[in-house]
Amino acid sequence: MLQNSFIHISGIGKKTEHNLWQQGIKTWNALKPPYPEGLTKTILNRLQDGLDRHPEDILNSPDYLYKTLPSNQHWRLFPRFRDSTAYIDIETTGTHQNCTITTIALYDGEQILTFVNGDNLHTFPEVLSQYQLIVTYNGKSFDVPIIKQFFNIEVNQAHIDLRSILAAIGLKGGLKGCEKQLGIDREELSGVDGYGAVLLWRDYGRFKSKDVLDTLLAYNIADAINLEPLLIHAYNRNLQDTPFYPEKRIGPAVYPQSPYTPHPTVVARVKKMLADYSRPY
Repeated sequence: MLQNSFIHISGIGKKTEHNLWQQGIKTWNALKPPYPEGLTKTILNRLQDGLDRHPEDILNSPDYLYKTLPSNQHWRLFPRFRDSTAYIDIETTGTHQNCTITTIALYDGEQILTFVNGDNLHTFPEVLSQYQLIVTYNGKSFDVPIIKQFFNIEVNQAHIDLRSILAAIGLKGGLKGCEKQLGIDREELSGVDGYGAVLLWRDYGRFKSKDVLDTLLAYNIADAINLEPLLIHAYNRNLQDTPFYPEKRIGPAVYPQSPYTPHPTVVARVKKMLADYSRPY
């Protein structure tokens, strides 16, 4: 989809891009004489200036297009950099900016990695640096600023934040709300939320129970691996508004097997705590 895109060029909006496609200019390489009669000199000059870069320089790294594409069009980066994408989600001790990271789940389409405070959390920045593109839900407001502050690092990867992209196609209500609208079932973890993860970490801090940590990691992993089907849905839905559907449609995600299983007793206990917490007094 990237080589079909012109919207990253200054002065080229969605309407102009669609007009270019309709005039037969569907790829960067298609911009050559004889030009369509409907192509104005002003648009032609903008296109020539905007495409005055070697295509491989653009397509080997997402940096340039990430900076020049409108943020609601970042979904276009996905297929090209899918093999170097990390879906990440963090759990913390709270929602404020000075909170502590407790666990992180990272899924790259093949392997699931987990990072735990007090164990291997310090290795996360090095692992993250191996990827060119990261995908989060609300990560621009929460996950990434906290990661930067907690580890004192820069996060320079191109970043697809699904919150705004999903909202633009009518999927709202938080990560779990979007999942439900697409029929994604968390099964025994349904009803456990971010505050539940805070409670699980507190329990783990008191009792060092493997069952509690496994349940927390299972929840954290669900947050990460469910980002892939959500991104695929958003990509395919946006693709429907282009001439490239269904040719470039992406097939459904294959769910990985989580290495951690939520413990029924622990899940029941945290759900009860959540119910008690939300009960009006």
